[in-house]
This record gives sequence, structure tokens and C-alpha cells, in this order.
Amino acid sequence: MKMKESTIRKYARLMAEFGLTGLEITEDTTVIRLERAAAATSAPAVIQNVPQASPAADSIPTGQISDTASIRSPMVGVFYAAPAEDKETFVHTGDTVKKGDVLCIIESMKLMNEITAEQDGVIAEICVKNGQVVDYGAELFRIRRD
Repeated sequence: MKMKESTIRKYARLMAEFGLTGLEITEDTTVIRLERAAAATSAPAVIQNVPQASPAADSIPTGQISDTASIRSPMVGVFYAAPAEDKETFVHTGDTVKKGDVLCIIESMKLMNEITAEQDGVIAEICVKNGQVVDYGAELFRIRRD
């Protein structure tokens, strides 16, 4: 079965309305996944050079605080570190990531939204726990630029 263009446009409008970056729809045997870049008017997923009031002593070397970026939640939802309960987490502290790599999933309104790295670097700290509810703007990760 082929999905109608008008139906796809309806889902695209829904994504824009709620500021979603991804949406997967299953109808009968048809699966469609819509993805878009985050809108420029929404809060950025990465805020660079954020002053850190009291970073964990073992997470970021003292001389490199200015070389870190905070990845913040673009929405309210539930943080998931892995694609499924029985799967390996997307990233660990110390992992090298490239721009576009999936770091986690935020479930919001029963939709799974992949949060990706906006720059290359090393995961200096994972700031939330799997299954934790996060607010808009909550710090999820700290990435150290190489």
C-alpha cells in the first residue's frame, strides 16, 4: 500500500508544530520515517563554550573546560541511552563521536527522537541516567573537542 502525499504532508506539519526532528509511522505493512533538521528558531541542541560552575572532578580535565560543549535536550521527555532495553548504549564516557552520530533517544509524546552530535569530539560526561525524565534545555552530555 502506498501512503498518500496529503497524509505525508499532514505528518510533516505535525512535526513542525511540535518541533520534532523525526517521526516513524506504520500503516498496515507500510513504514515511513520522516526526518528533518532542527529549526533555526528552536533552541540549539548544542551550546558551545558553556561556563561550567562545578564540573565533576574526573569528567573534564581542568585545562579543557573551555574546550567542552554541552548537548542539551531540545524537548521534555524520557532519556534513553540505548535503542532498546536489550541493546548496547549509543555512547559511553570516553567514546569518540562524529557530527551526526546518534547519542541518545528522547521519547516525547510516544515519539522517539534521536539526539545527534553537532560536532566531532569525545564524550566527557553523560549527565543523565537511562529512563530519567528530562526538561527542555537539560544538559544531556558534555563533549570535549579534539
